[in-house]
Amino acid sequence: MEERPFDTFLDSLCYISDHIGFYGTIKHSPSDFVVTEIDVSGQLVTKDYRIGSEDMQRNSNNENDFKKQKVGPRAANTTHSPAEFIKDVSKSVSEKVDDVSNDPNLLECETDLYNLHNPLLSLDVQKSLYNFACSVKSTFESPVTGSDHCELSLGLFPDKNNRANIHSAVRQTHPFLLTFTRSTELLVKPNLDYQELSQLTSEEETDAFFKFLDAKVDNSKFTFQPDVCKEHRTSVHHFISKKFGKLVETKSFSGESNDGLQKVSITVRFREKKSSSGKRQRTEENPDIFTAFTLEKENLETLEAISYLSSSLGVLPSDFSYAGIKDKKAITYQSMVVKKVTPQRLLEVESALETKGMKIRNVHSVNHHLHLGQLTGNHFMIIVRDIGSHSGDTSEDLQKRVDEAVHNVKTRGFLNYYGPQRFGKGQKTQSHEIGLALLKEEMAQATKLFLTPENSDDPVNRAKQYFYQTEDAKGALALMPACKIRERMVLRALNRYGLSEEGCVRSWLSIPHSMRIFYIHAYCSKVWNEAASYRICTYGSKVVEGDLVFRNEDGNEKSSLGDRVRIVTAKEEDDKVYSIHQVVLPMPGHSIKYPTNKVGQWYKEALANAGLQSCKFRVGNLQLNIPGCYRPILKYPHNLIYELIVESANQSQEMEDWTNSEDLKSLKTSLKLSFKLDSSCYATVCLREMMKCNF
Repeated sequence: MEERPFDTFLDSLCYISDHIGFYGTIKHSPSDFVVTEIDVSGQLVTKDYRIGSEDMQRNSNNENDFKKQKVGPRAANTTHSPAEFIKDVSKSVSEKVDDVSNDPNLLECETDLYNLHNPLLSLDVQKSLYNFACSVKSTFESPVTGSDHCELSLGLFPDKNNRANIHSAVRQTHPFLLTFTRSTELLVKPNLDYQELSQLTSEEETDAFFKFLDAKVDNSKFTFQPDVCKEHRTSVHHFISKKFGKLVETKSFSGESNDGLQKVSITVRFREKKSSSGKRQRTEENPDIFTAFTLEKENLETLEAISYLSSSLGVLPSDFSYAGIKDKKAITYQSMVVKKVTPQRLLEVESALETKGMKIRNVHSVNHHLHLGQLTGNHFMIIVRDIGSHSGDTSEDLQKRVDEAVHNVKTRGFLNYYGPQRFGKGQKTQSHEIGLALLKEEMAQATKLFLTPENSDDPVNRAKQYFYQTEDAKGALALMPACKIRERMVLRALNRYGLSEEGCVRSWLSIPHSMRIFYIHAYCSKVWNEAASYRICTYGSKVVEGDLVFRNEDGNEKSSLGDRVRIVTAKEEDDKVYSIHQVVLPMPGHSIKYPTNKVGQWYKEALANAGLQSCKFRVGNLQLNIPGCYRPILKYPHNLIYELIVESANQSQEMEDWTNSEDLKSLKTSLKLSFKLDSSCYATVCLREMMKCNF
C-alpha cells in the first residue's frame, strides 16, 4: 500500500466565510480538549449526573413549582416511576383545586382532570383542558353529528421527555382526546377513532381499550365483553384491524356461559416485534439487567474503551450502548449503558480501569439501553496553543484576526463537515476506503484493508505486518494485543474459516453490527463532505431551485424525516422562502431523495465513479442496511466564549495586559474557547472554519 499525506481530501473542502484566520496547535495534550456530553434534557454529563433518572430534570427545573404545590417530603425526595410521579403530584394538585364546576352534566367527564399532570402544566391550562374535554365528551354523546372542535394548545415544551409525559397523562385520563405536537407546541383535539368505536362498544370498554393502546405494555392483552352477535364482532374486528392493524392483532375465543349459550369474546394483543431477519423475537421471562454510568476517558477512543471494558467484565462489546463516539486525544465525559452487568460488578473493576485512562461515575441501574444520537450535543473547552498569523508576520494584530474569525463563525456559522476523526488517521488506509469495499461487497479487499499495517513499530502493527506478509491468521492472532477486540475477532474467524470470500464474510460478521456499519458510514460521510463543498462553491449561500430543505411546520413528530424534507421550487427561490441554514444534503442510502439541481447530478456522478452506480445500499450477507439520512449544510456554535492568553515560562495573563510589542514576540499566545455544538457536529470542523487550516 502506498503512503499518502493524511487528510488530503479535507484540504480541498471550501469555507463559508472569507476572513484570513490564524494558525495554532490543538490537542497539544488531552487536557487541552475537554468534551462533555449534553443529554436529551439539555443537562451536562458531569460527575453528579444521573442518566435515565426521571427525576433529574424535574427536580432541577421545577423545584420551585414542586415546593409551591406542597407535594410533601416523601414525594419530593423519593425516586418514582413516571406513573407514580404523576399520581403523587396529581393528588396534591387536586387538593389545591376548590373551584371545580358542580354542574352535574359536566361531572360525567373525568373529574380527575386536575390530577393528570406534573407541574409542567399550570392550573389555568389544566382548567382549560378540563372544559375542552367536557365539551368534546358532550359532543360525542350528542345525537347531532358533524360538530368540529378546534384544537387546544397546552403550551410550548422544548424538552421531548416532558412532552412524552404529558402525552401519556392526557391520553390515559382522557382517552377520547388525541394529543399531538406542532414543532414544540403540544396540542389536543377530539379522537374520532374513539367516537367510532364507542358506537360499537360500551363507553367503559372504549375507554379501557384506548388506555390499553396508549400504555403499550409488553405481553399485555385486552378482552372485550362476550358477544353473541357474529356480525357485531366482525364489525369490531374490522374496525381494529383497519385503524390499528400494524400495532395489534385480534382473535375471537369461544366459551359457554352459565345458561348454556355459546358466547365469544374478542381478545386484542400487541403484535410481537420482529428482528431484522424477519423472525419474531423470543420473549424472555427474565428481563436483561442494564447498568448505566458516566465514562470519563483520556486519550482513548470510545470503541477502544469499550474493548477494555468488555474484556474486564467478561461481556461482548455489543452489550454496551452509547449516544455518540467521542474524540480520542481528549478528556471526554459520556453516558453509557452496559447489559448483563450489575452495578456492583461494574464497581469491582473500577480501580483496574484507571490504569487504562478511564474512570466510571454515577453507576446505577436502568431498564433500557442507549441509542446512537440520544443526546442534544456536546460542550467543548479547548485551548489552541501557539497561535499566530498565517503570513508569519509578527506585527499583525492577532487580537483583530481572532475577533474577526470568531465573529464570522458566530454570525455565519460553519459548513457542517464530518471531522477527520470520522475517517481514521492511517497513512496507508482509512475507514472510508474499507466502507467503500464493503458497499461493493469486495469482502477480501475490505479485510485486507482492515488488517493493513502502518509504519509505526508497535505490537498492533507488528501483528498486522506479520499477517500481511504471511497470511497466517493464527500466528497474527498470537501477536495481536488482547485489547484489540475487533482485530482479534477478525483474525480468529479467518483462522477458522480461511481466507476465501466466505471466510472474509464470516470475519466481518464476527464483529458487532455497530462496528461493521461504522466503516460504511465513514464512506458516506466522505461523499457528504465533498457534496457540501460542491454545493457552496456552485451556489454560495443562496437557496436555489432543486435544493432540499427541512421543514417542521406539519407538527407531526411521528412523520418520517423524508416526509419533512422538500424540494425548493422556482417560485420559492424567487420569494426567498428559505434560508441557507434550512438546506440539507443527503447521506447516500436507499431511502433518501437527492437534490434536483446540479448537486443531485454531482451525487450521481460521484457514486458512479466509485463503482456504486447500481448500489442498493444493502449488504445482505453482512446484515447491513443503509437507509441514508439528511444533514444540515450549516451549523452554528452556541454560547461561544473566548479569550487570548499570553504565556511565558513564569507567568500567564490576558493579552490586553501586554502593551509592549517586543515583549509579545518572545511570548507564546494561546486561545481559550468554550462553546456548545449540536449532536453530530465536530469541534475540529468549527475550528477549521475559524482558523482557516486543517488539523
